[in-house]
Amino acid sequence: MLETEALVQAGLAASQEGEPLKALHLFARACDANPASAMPHFLMGSEYAALGDVERAETALANAVVLAPALHIARYQLGLLQFSSGRPSLAFVSWGPLLELDDAQPLPYFVRGFAALAQDDFTAAQAHFEAGLLRNPDNPPLSADIQKVMASLAQAKAGSEPAAKSQGDPVAEHVLVSNYGKFGTLH
Repeated sequence: MLETEALVQAGLAASQEGEPLKALHLFARACDANPASAMPHFLMGSEYAALGDVERAETALANAVVLAPALHIARYQLGLLQFSSGRPSLAFVSWGPLLELDDAQPLPYFVRGFAALAQDDFTAAQAHFEAGLLRNPDNPPLSADIQKVMASLAQAKAGSEPAAKSQGDPVAEHVLVSNYGKFGTLH
């Protein structure tokens, strides 16, 4: 267990230092050291997503969700990856359990925002995203991602570029994993 935590911490440090390949190697070693731990898979998925490797990111995030269905941020990131890669139906399947979280949680609001966005209902999307932001004091990087989406919505509502094109791929601009360490233990 301690070896897994040490490897994860070293991987996070490598990620923060701009060494994604080293981070991936360390996260893979953490997976080998403790195959039942979801966190190394989640972190690998986040690194792969940041590198634009959607297939490996999806596999790693899906592994994290299978190992720890209550690791809600992993489920959210899996759905975001799927949504951003043009598979909204699959994203909503992945996100489904998040809609059952209580109203104090931000993730159900973000999911509802993306559902409205998929229907081109920018006003409802904005309202859901704003409601989620109010409930998200503990994860500033996640809020920053949603604010980027909202800025894109504002441009779309103003008649400029469509929302999906104005900010680029949200997964490519996604949050670095170092801020997610507070979402639970490594097992």
